[in-house]
Amino acid sequence: MRFRVAASLAAVAATVLALLAPASASASATSAPGAVPKTVVLDGNRLALTRLLTKAGVPALRSELKTLTTAADGYLTQGPWSVMDKPQTAPSGDKHDYISEAPYWWPTQPLTASNPWGCPYVQKDGVRNPAIDTITDHAERGQLFNAVYDLTLAWYYTGKPAYAQRAALDLRTWFVDPATRMNPSLNYTQFIPCKVDGRGIGIIDFSQQFTDVLDAAAILDTGAPGWTSADRTGLTTWDSQFLTWMQTTKNGADEAAATNNHGSFFDMQEAALALATGQKSLAKTIVQTAETKRLDVQLAADGSQPLELARTTSYHYSNFNLLALTRLAQIGQHLGVDLWHYRTPSGGNLLKSVDFMVPAATGAAAWTYPELNFQAFSANDVIRAAADQGDLTAIRAVPELSAQPGGDIWLLRPAAEQLDPIGS
Repeated sequence: MRFRVAASLAAVAATVLALLAPASASASATSAPGAVPKTVVLDGNRLALTRLLTKAGVPALRSELKTLTTAADGYLTQGPWSVMDKPQTAPSGDKHDYISEAPYWWPTQPLTASNPWGCPYVQKDGVRNPAIDTITDHAERGQLFNAVYDLTLAWYYTGKPAYAQRAALDLRTWFVDPATRMNPSLNYTQFIPCKVDGRGIGIIDFSQQFTDVLDAAAILDTGAPGWTSADRTGLTTWDSQFLTWMQTTKNGADEAAATNNHGSFFDMQEAALALATGQKSLAKTIVQTAETKRLDVQLAADGSQPLELARTTSYHYSNFNLLALTRLAQIGQHLGVDLWHYRTPSGGNLLKSVDFMVPAATGAAAWTYPELNFQAFSANDVIRAAADQGDLTAIRAVPELSAQPGGDIWLLRPAAEQLDPIGS
């Protein structure tokens, strides 16, 4: 049913958007609330059409809008968040630097005055160390990204100013205000006590969800109350500086060289940042290069992802990597690059890899690879993304998917989002 609704939206999009275009083209971004947003992952035209259908009271959208606004209402009284909230300071001595601790590393000795971290540390793949939560940057970053995305979408679909005003405050506090802003770098992410101050692998703290923020900003640019030209300029400057940091530092080079999901997320974030900052040619090159650099390396002929199946949480990581690749494919659609149907020399294909997840996601067959915490719903969004591309296996699977925790808002934000809580 949900796919039929999505297909119907796509079928009437051309007609409705033809009516939208004259008004959108003649109005500025600051004077035309509801105009087509220049998003980098989400399809702005589809969002604009969905907004019209939501305003018209289409029944299929009512429950999703209620789910979205309920979440957004909760964020109206939370935050704003800042890297300045944490009790710790980065090795740089600057509290504006974001820091986070590697999730799967554990102390081997009791914590004492002479050994406050319990060093040396050892790795336990897939087993998260709860002590990392004493550093608040990681958790607050996640809350911020979720809040901004939900608040912005809620404003776009309802027009209620409070949602946009709160999203603007949250973004301004974390990225723009000199007193509270985060430095545009990730030098101290996923550090390991007594071992290393920061690692390129920690860039995934941002890349797994920062594209939501880029899309939210593009939506706010369509005329959101409380979102000023100074805010837009400040965030764009931050984005540009962060992209430069990614491309010119050892941490960035290390993450770009990763062959598994870390490399996929790096490319997704880099391409999105390039597109968001007006560097369309660079963004297109990144997506095109991913055909051979990512898909050829990661996708087997049978649809499996061997690099992710090697993990102790292989179902999670197979879906996690597909999240990055399907979102990268959506970025490619803005640039005229079709990752969805690219076929690797071995016969691998992105849609085939999504299909590989369907039996376990629908309960038709057991997942036979290592998995410490199987959660069937982890595959829901990537399957819906493939269904939107016309993949028959995915289309048939959609009605059989397990319930989405917190409710389903696919029609309002049709792009894969990671829901299960396992770290990276």
